[in-house]
Amino acid sequence: MTTTAARRAVTRLAAHQVRRGGLVVLAVAAGMSALVATTYESTMGTEADAAALAALAENPAIRTLFGEPVALDTPGGFTVWRTGTVLAVLLSVWGLLATTRTTRGEEESGRWSLLLAGRLAPPAVLRRHLLVLVAVMAAIGAAVTGALTAVGTPVPGAVRHGAGLALAGTFAVALAALAAQVFPTRAGATGATVAVLGVGLLSRMVGDGVDALAWLRWLSPFGLLALTRPYLDDRTLPLVVLAAATVAVAAAAVLLAGRRDVGGGLVAAATGRPPRLRLLGSVPGFALRRLLRPLGGWAAGVGAYFLLIGILATSMTRFLTDNPRFADLAAQAGFAGLGSVRGYAATLFALLAVPVGVFAAVRLAAFAAAEADRRLTPLYALPVTRLRLLGAEVATVLAGSVVLLTVAAAATWAGAAVVDADLPLGAALGGTLNVLPVVLLCVGAAVLALGWMPGAVAGIGALPAAGGFLLQVLADSVDAPDGVGELSPFAHLSAVPATGPNWPAALTMAALALLATGVGVAGLRRRDLRG
Repeated sequence: MTTTAARRAVTRLAAHQVRRGGLVVLAVAAGMSALVATTYESTMGTEADAAALAALAENPAIRTLFGEPVALDTPGGFTVWRTGTVLAVLLSVWGLLATTRTTRGEEESGRWSLLLAGRLAPPAVLRRHLLVLVAVMAAIGAAVTGALTAVGTPVPGAVRHGAGLALAGTFAVALAALAAQVFPTRAGATGATVAVLGVGLLSRMVGDGVDALAWLRWLSPFGLLALTRPYLDDRTLPLVVLAAATVAVAAAAVLLAGRRDVGGGLVAAATGRPPRLRLLGSVPGFALRRLLRPLGGWAAGVGAYFLLIGILATSMTRFLTDNPRFADLAAQAGFAGLGSVRGYAATLFALLAVPVGVFAAVRLAAFAAAEADRRLTPLYALPVTRLRLLGAEVATVLAGSVVLLTVAAAATWAGAAVVDADLPLGAALGGTLNVLPVVLLCVGAAVLALGWMPGAVAGIGALPAAGGFLLQVLADSVDAPDGVGELSPFAHLSAVPATGPNWPAALTMAALALLATGVGVAGLRRRDLRG
């Protein structure tokens, strides 16, 4: 095989590995943008709405949570504000996970060993994977631009918004590729990338909410995306800065790929240290040990975000009390009840189901990957069954999810206490635990996938939370028929702590999760270890 043929083969391999996920993300990004823009006139069309939106732009709490409102009197501007950050996070998360999976994950499992024994060196293979992922992000950006243009929004704003989304996703890809050269494991590379992007998101929030710290937005891909101000100023400089940063990070990743050993990272695993046997004496202890480090990172991110939520409680509720029309508009957009501290907390607590559900899905996907890569095979040679290992994994994931919900409650309560908001710790804890049934659905869906489609555990497991949230946002934003919104589990969550729990719905979701788990266990019994 010639070098040119080898390059083409690696390119086809990279495209094959990401084609399905890329098409799903493209459809979601373009469809969501088009739907919100199309229905703008029916939801935001009066002079009263314009007055409420003008007041909205002046409130720091609104800017912190949802970004700076820009050109909200136009369909394009409202769509960017309503969906821009959500889609940027979606593209970034998918991009970083796809990158670490197809690069460091493949190398860690040994599947790159034969590939790298051929004509292409590690930098060339990495370049091919990066080019494919960049092409996917460019296609997504073009699809968003085309969708917004097709529904009548001005072309310059649509182009800058689409380009910004593509660049934000590409930056996450480049950052993940760089982390994959530094850390010798997929988990380490993924965790480091998530941490950096999480700090970037928090920087955008602080920069939008505090005028004196507005410069922080220039240090964040999400902040640079907001600084383009589509449909108003249509700035190009922030996109140039983001593109330059992306190129620099990607170039560093390719350079470092040629300066490390195959299978290793620049941060080498410690050798010669005393054995660490803590928590290895039992199956539950082993599962707990695997969970502790990632749980610490997720808890830090969730805690920081909900501490900010608590601090903003009085500012947000005071604004909505003074602007009742915007409270009505927020309710139409899926954020009802923001006018009181407990209603505000209940609305934001509902969003907590997304990160905690994704956490549960990702942890069970890690279990599936460990089994597929034969890292669990030595355990199966002992008197330990697959179901026993799975049971311990599910139990620890559920325990970790409860820990995250508790951390969110404590952080929100602490933030609310700083500003003397009326949110007792018990009420906050009740509000966070209210989303546990959605998390249970994620666990059930992940186990179902583990039994029948082990290569799609993360995507299927996250579907009840991430997919359900996107469905609810779309249903509320476009005034969809009631039956559409009812398909989302979020539609059946009551506004705890403003009201009591919806016990029938919670028990129904728990029963569905149990049923999915049972079907998944049945599939696990039927398939081989690498089936």
